[in-house]
Amino acid sequence: MDKVLQIDYQKCTGCRLCELVCTVSHDGVSNPSRSRIKVVKWEAEGLYVPVTCQQCEDAPCVSVCPVKATSQKANEGVVINYDLCIGCRACITVCPFGARNFNPIEKKVIKCDLCGGDPQCARFCDVKAVDFIDTDRISTARKREAARRLSAAQKDSLAI
Repeated sequence: MDKVLQIDYQKCTGCRLCELVCTVSHDGVSNPSRSRIKVVKWEAEGLYVPVTCQQCEDAPCVSVCPVKATSQKANEGVVINYDLCIGCRACITVCPFGARNFNPIEKKVIKCDLCGGDPQCARFCDVKAVDFIDTDRISTARKREAARRLSAAQKDSLAI
């Protein structure tokens, strides 16, 4: 995949607009319980954390699916074939991010499908807590953050 969703929980205000636009885009209704992205509130830390499919390289949801409804495609990431999905929810239990949900109306598992390359959650997130960026940019951002943390740790150790 050339682009991925980047989540910056420190920017999230907890407005949950991402959940609403997701369900409107996919289901035509404003119902956050059917969203493919969930904003989790970490009460003790006072944080809101948007959670969505990370399109794992070696996704456990792919190998656990008894009917092979979940697969990995080169330019699409991890996808669900809804004609095959039996709603057993095995993939929900193995997702390390808790990024899969169950649609009780259709009795199928749902997950982020990147809206076919134009994720509405990222499009409508004004603070860019959810952003759709090139994969090489995420690598650069992670390297910068690691360097910042290393520098701060070194300064702390010198201060002691």
